[in-house]
Amino acid sequence: MLTRKQHELLLFIYRHLSKNGVSPSFDEMKEALGLRSKSGIHRLISGLQERGFIRRLPHRARAIEILRMPEDATPAKPTPSGFRPQVIEGDRRMPLTGSDDPPPSDAVELPLYGRIAAGTPIEALRDESNAIGVPAGLLGRGEHYALEVEGDSMIEAGIHDGDTVIIERSDTAENGAIVVALVDEQEATLKKLRRHGNSIALEPANRGYETRIFPPERVKIQGRLVGLVRRY
Repeated sequence: MLTRKQHELLLFIYRHLSKNGVSPSFDEMKEALGLRSKSGIHRLISGLQERGFIRRLPHRARAIEILRMPEDATPAKPTPSGFRPQVIEGDRRMPLTGSDDPPPSDAVELPLYGRIAAGTPIEALRDESNAIGVPAGLLGRGEHYALEVEGDSMIEAGIHDGDTVIIERSDTAENGAIVVALVDEQEATLKKLRRHGNSIALEPANRGYETRIFPPERVKIQGRLVGLVRRY
């Protein structure tokens, strides 16, 4: 799902293209959305491009092509040049609570507990003053919380620095699951769990990092990964 500002910008670009045959300038976009700087427009454009709604044509000024529209958008008449966007269902990823975009009605508020290292373990920070809205479909029946990822040791599992992971509270997990592991009662890290005899291995998903192996009494499972939210 697009954020409110992304949705507004996409519709503005579409209507401008339909009327004028050329995409609006960044100044026109900034004025239309009531933003103070072009940097906000750059972020919105990047988000729309990442989600596959638009693409920027290289080596051409003011050249944006709309690839698809949200399902709730009403297309205007196409220009004589044949511009006709494909109308399909939009992206359903959620924005973080705390932005200027309210979460959809089916969102569930989860506590956001600060940053967890995906590289070097750090102490998990519980900050129950922050929350995030996530789609109810991401969650099972258990208790859940969210953590912001710091580091790049899980990038080969699709988890990047700055992502927010959704964790189901659990003190057990199957072999190969991505878990929040508490080491020596003070260091928390996001890693893949492997059991080898009487040892527990915490595996990164980045060849630049080494697997750490511990006796089972030094590691406690704090939860397992069930979802991920990425903000553009």
